[in-house]
Amino acid sequence: MSEHKPADQLLQELEQVNTQLLQSEKLAAIGQLAAGVAHEINNPIGYVFSNLKSLAQYVEDLLRIADAADEVNSLEALRALKSRLDYEFLRQDIGALLHESAEGITRIKSIITALKDFSHIDDEDFRSADLHHGLESTLNLVNNELKYKAEVIKDYDPELPSIECLPSQINQVILNLLTNAAQAIEGSGRITLSTGRHGDEVWFEVGDNGQGIAPEHQSRLFDPFFTTKPVGEGTGLGLALSHSIVQKHGGRIEVDSAPSCGSRFRVWLPITQPSHDAEPSP
Repeated sequence: MSEHKPADQLLQELEQVNTQLLQSEKLAAIGQLAAGVAHEINNPIGYVFSNLKSLAQYVEDLLRIADAADEVNSLEALRALKSRLDYEFLRQDIGALLHESAEGITRIKSIITALKDFSHIDDEDFRSADLHHGLESTLNLVNNELKYKAEVIKDYDPELPSIECLPSQINQVILNLLTNAAQAIEGSGRITLSTGRHGDEVWFEVGDNGQGIAPEHQSRLFDPFFTTKPVGEGTGLGLALSHSIVQKHGGRIEVDSAPSCGSRFRVWLPITQPSHDAEPSP
């Protein structure tokens, strides 16, 4: 004779399954990013390494000139050595190599910072965060996927206040929406990022000029496992995860889309979380 489980136990088990499904989507997103992030890091590392090899040769030549200053019998001999080693070129190119290498290191640092922001542990507390920082750090992560597909146009509200949120989870929402926007574009297109404030809420919007979404599909966009992508291209959990995160923050997602006209996903979030002081996030 089978035993019926109490309703609260069933709800708890359902919530655990839901959490595991959403976590699997986050892991899938990280896996999808891995190759692109590796490419984004490998590129600046490649030219920094090449620059270091050139700088090593330049330093060797400069030391030969410095040593020669104590050894040559005449100023003319020193000048001849400087000319033979192309001293003027060394002076100019050393500065250029150092500048280019510094840019490469800065690029690598920004990618690592973005990874840290994105991969923050899930049990972080609500805290004040800059939404624009989240948008930019997530853009750094998906740059390799976007740069060949779309021009990114930004329309940020310069007066946008910080919000109380779980930053890594909001970054997950941004990542999902950016990835969906890129995948909706055939060939090359345009992605717009906008932010604004209305009353006690702020919003950010990800828009694209891609294929758009059929009206009959829009009511199911946030259903787990529902996807309009071909088989093997997506789990159908990205928007479900985003919807769950935004609801957890007391916000909402609005969708404006039509076939062949692109899509706009606007995420509304409260500036403050009225209950998080009394009830710490799980």
